[in-house]
Amino acid sequence: MRRSNVVAVSLGFAGGLALGLIVWSQQTERSRRDLFSIQPWRRLAALGYLRGQRSPQNVRLLRDYVAWERHPRLRRRGERILRRMEKSLV
Repeated sequence: MRRSNVVAVSLGFAGGLALGLIVWSQQTERSRRDLFSIQPWRRLAALGYLRGQRSPQNVRLLRDYVAWERHPRLRRRGERILRRMEKSLV
């Protein structure tokens, strides 16, 4: 491979990585906002995302969510995720 091709591929990879990090951080913030969305399916998707993001900050967020949620199935799902997250962080 020629040197110019190697440089182009390297720059493309670095650019893709930087773009991926930006999109990932925006998706994380959007998922946190969607946890309190008026649309139940967005709240369900946000719960699914947060299930894999174990941190003390997310435990506090889920506690607020469980107290706020009025839909019984979503509240139970939030409670289950919260319990698992609390156990894993002990």
